[in-house]
Amino acid sequence: MSGPVAIVGDVERALSCAERTTSLDAISDRDRVYALNNGEAVHTSSETSGFRVGELALPNGESYSGSLLGNLPEGLGKYIWSDGCIYEGEWRRGMRHGNGKIRWPSGTVYEGEFSGGYIHGTGTYIGSDGLTYKGRWRLNLKHGLGYQVYPNGDVFEGSWIQGAAEGPGKYTWANRDVYLGNMKGGKMSGKGTLTWTNGDSFEGSWLNGMMHGFGVYTWSDGGSYVGTWSRGLKDGKGTFYPNGIQLSVLQEPYLNALRIRGLLPDMRRQTHAHAHHASSVEMANAKVPGNRGSRRISADKISKGNLINLEQSHRGNVSLERRWSLEVSFEKVIGHDSSLELSESISEGMEKASDKNVAPILEREYIQGVLISEFVLNNSFSQSSRREKRRQRKLVKEVKRPGETIIKGHRSYDLMLSLQLGIRYTVGKITPVQRRDVRASDFGPRASFWMNFPKEGSQLTPPHQSEDFKWKDYCPMVFRNLREMFKIDAADYMMSICGNDALRELSSPGKSGSIFFLSQDDRFMIKTLRKSEVKVLLRMLPTYHDHVRSYENTLVTKFFGLHRIKPSSGQKFRFVVMGNMFCTELRIHRRFDLKGSSLGRSTDNIEIDENTTLKDLDLNYCFYLEPSWREDLLKQIEIDSKFLEAQQIMDYSLLLGVHYRAPQHLRSLTTIREDGLGIVAEEDCAVGFRNEKIQHIQLGVNMPARAEQIPGKQEDLFHQSYDVVLYLGIIDILQEYNMSKKIEHAYKSLQFDSISISAVDPTFYSHRFLEFIEKVFPVTS
Repeated sequence: MSGPVAIVGDVERALSCAERTTSLDAISDRDRVYALNNGEAVHTSSETSGFRVGELALPNGESYSGSLLGNLPEGLGKYIWSDGCIYEGEWRRGMRHGNGKIRWPSGTVYEGEFSGGYIHGTGTYIGSDGLTYKGRWRLNLKHGLGYQVYPNGDVFEGSWIQGAAEGPGKYTWANRDVYLGNMKGGKMSGKGTLTWTNGDSFEGSWLNGMMHGFGVYTWSDGGSYVGTWSRGLKDGKGTFYPNGIQLSVLQEPYLNALRIRGLLPDMRRQTHAHAHHASSVEMANAKVPGNRGSRRISADKISKGNLINLEQSHRGNVSLERRWSLEVSFEKVIGHDSSLELSESISEGMEKASDKNVAPILEREYIQGVLISEFVLNNSFSQSSRREKRRQRKLVKEVKRPGETIIKGHRSYDLMLSLQLGIRYTVGKITPVQRRDVRASDFGPRASFWMNFPKEGSQLTPPHQSEDFKWKDYCPMVFRNLREMFKIDAADYMMSICGNDALRELSSPGKSGSIFFLSQDDRFMIKTLRKSEVKVLLRMLPTYHDHVRSYENTLVTKFFGLHRIKPSSGQKFRFVVMGNMFCTELRIHRRFDLKGSSLGRSTDNIEIDENTTLKDLDLNYCFYLEPSWREDLLKQIEIDSKFLEAQQIMDYSLLLGVHYRAPQHLRSLTTIREDGLGIVAEEDCAVGFRNEKIQHIQLGVNMPARAEQIPGKQEDLFHQSYDVVLYLGIIDILQEYNMSKKIEHAYKSLQFDSISISAVDPTFYSHRFLEFIEKVFPVTS
């Protein structure tokens, strides 16, 4: 289920002629402003001072009547625009300030609090089309707790941030479907429960209005499915419980544990979360700065002024559409009732498997909504069954998002707070600076600055809950330029890393011992660096900047910021902020770290899941790309490798992510673009409730390919050949071939074949790397 952004700033209508209105205090004597006193016109001067009550008529046909202080409205007054708009209420220093009411010619009305000329505080908006909003506002935008009734009868009650429904809330459709949970950008995102009027419900994770992540779908007859979804479609393993099995008996303790761990929404905490989140967004109480040093105000402050055009933006106030995923519409046919027939064909005698004579429990596996395997579990499982408990633990492990959310009490909590404070300060300070080309002085260790962050705050830094720390920002102008070059919006960058959501800490996939943090939206990866790596990055930064500017399709790691934190406790932490190349709505089923070497390049004796990073010897498939894509890809990898070779860099890898598409014979409706390459989005449904975007394909991103098993290698998954979508990039590019690596090369060459080891000189490393990658992506036969 998905819907468009719900109500972004209704207060955006009715300014067309107001922008032509002149401020009262900006009118000179020769403009012949007249004060109407007892019905007689008396000439006044702009120098008039003192508090009085009167009427002012402006030459453009607009008028003000009420209290004045000099020529500025102060106190109660009424202003009438030439187009018929009327404001009645309190004024301060010539601006709407306090309680008031504004009416537009269309019939739209707002009544409530104003501050500094803005709708700001608590108020009620009633649109000419019947839309009603009651709640908090900030700078003309809904912000805080609010209750909105849409023209079609839908209702949303909950938290708003900057004009959009965001945070905990309750959305009730006119047909009485109800969603209770988290919203983001006006869409269902996060944990929540949607209950349909027919009795069906889904409890779990949402993304952009679609079921996405772990969840439980329950039918009105009592049957249920516990598993994972991806963009509205079942994706991965799950368990189907028929209506004869009471989930509450078998699974309730298990589901309660998932709620505690945050994998399912906990409706018992909704009220508390609602109040807590509301307090966190009550920035509406912040005072709006005014110009206290001048008696003159700009033209837009006494006109309809800072009110944005309500009438024009109201077209964006679309209620959430009642759209849901493929299996919600067809589940009764292909995923629920028919499952009993399927299970009967698997085992004719399963009806007698239990004393209750109920249908069996089924374990299923899906790829993008297509059922690819199913087998019968022993339906005599009980809560105490060891096998069932092991299966449940495995299921939770499979669906858990990578990383551990950093909450208060976590070992990295203070470090995360310090990092977020520092990045917020850095980006906030550098963004207003006028854009310019980078200079030679913007590079190097000297192009850095320090800032102290005492716990109690200072004139330049806010108070915080972490310990005192020093923040060092390396080459801020260069990294700002890089972020803009990579089309990273400054506000999005700050919100992703420094917003309300905590970061997640990943276990280190390599031998470096680095700490990895991941933003909650998966866009950015933050990695701790050794001092030697910081020196390498600063040394190569000028040529890196030139390289990524010259080759917009470069596959080398995208760097967005380099920082250092020194807590008062003493230990220094150096961080680099990078792009996460696996930030995609598609599920990454396998990931590989490929170097082209063979010594120690396998992951034997470990349990492999989707978050396991496999190595060279684990790769049992080669990938066939469309010929022109293959040529462009290998050419760019060669260019990037030569760049790294020139910088004396070695030991880098090609990080490869693989998304398995459903096998062709199981795939339903698919649309093919004229060039045969454009459709990466899965199975567009002609019914119209899955209106997915055709995702953009570029080098390293959303690349369609055909995977074929390498002869002699063990078969993976279900087929020897199938369609995949690839994500790839070159990582770990900060290891130079220094003295320690030369010693490592000499030592290992005595024990092993020198060709098989990773520690080799950059020229040989580059050639070997390219030869290996060419084998991974062979020529189409």
